Amino acid sequence: MALIDFIRKQFVDVIHWTEDAEGVLAVRHPMQDCEIQYGAQLTVRESQAAVFVDEGLIADVFGPGRYTLTTRTLPLLTSLKNWDKQFESPFKSDVYFFSTRLQLDRRWGTPNPITVRDRDFGMVRLRAFGIYAYGLRDVRRFHREISGTRQRYTVDELDGQLRSLVIASMSDLFGESGVPFLDMAANQDELSRILKGRLDPVFERYGLTLDSFAVQSVSLPEELQKILDSRIGMNMVDDLGRYTRYQVANSIPLAAQNEGGVAGIGAGLGAGLGIGQTMSAALAQTPPAAISSGAVDEIVAALEKLHGLVAKGILSQAEFDAKKSELLGKLG
Repeated sequence: MALIDFIRKQFVDVIHWTEDAEGVLAVRHPMQDCEIQYGAQLTVRESQAAVFVDEGLIADVFGPGRYTLTTRTLPLLTSLKNWDKQFESPFKSDVYFFSTRLQLDRRWGTPNPITVRDRDFGMVRLRAFGIYAYGLRDVRRFHREISGTRQRYTVDELDGQLRSLVIASMSDLFGESGVPFLDMAANQDELSRILKGRLDPVFERYGLTLDSFAVQSVSLPEELQKILDSRIGMNMVDDLGRYTRYQVANSIPLAAQNEGGVAGIGAGLGAGLGIGQTMSAALAQTPPAAISSGAVDEIVAALEKLHGLVAKGILSQAEFDAKKSELLGKLG
């Protein structure tokens, strides 16, 4: 009885694979010292493919479904084994299963900054990172080019090669495009689309299909980012005098309703305008224009009287606003 059980174990009559671990792309079915029984059952699940390799050559490829291994379902292997002559003995082949489902949330990034010539900043070093998703499309090609005869081939083993391909394509694109960093960082969707177009044929070469590709960030190294932040800040305060006048003009109607009225903010108004013009002139490297405190007092007094006329219904709000703009324009 033990001898019969031993002999029975040498013949495989059911072949299938369940993904018992995450991130497995290819696995070889345990066939050592075993022969496949003619008429055995092969089950290939959805999101899988199976490859039969006979004496080093790919004999047959199976998509999802259940198959009875006969001369009808194994035409190539049948030819190799002479089964067309009714030779129905067990046979021995390597059977590989592949996961064809999408591999999602694969991350890429520049381990070192990419040096490019930028129109605005000269020679700069850029960093970028993002995510992509891919799947197996041509298992024959993937078996020949990537996984080979390995017992198991995982997503993590492939990630390093794919990241290198992404970085190489991105470096070429940065160097060829001539697009300034600021435009590149502001159009990441378009950058993602262009890079995906470049990477599609590269992935296809290995039997893969690139389902999606996204650039999530393009940035400068920290020291260059500080310089950019300083330049943005300088642009924001380039016309500080105009901004100060705008704030004062909007505060006058509110101040007139409070104790002390508009006259109560006269000193602060003069000081604010003086500081604003001084800073603006310093940034432009020109001497500040002088504004006498007497002129400020006259304008403040006039605005106070006009606001009183609005309260009495003599002037409309629109007339007051027009006169206010005219008077404040004299401060410029």
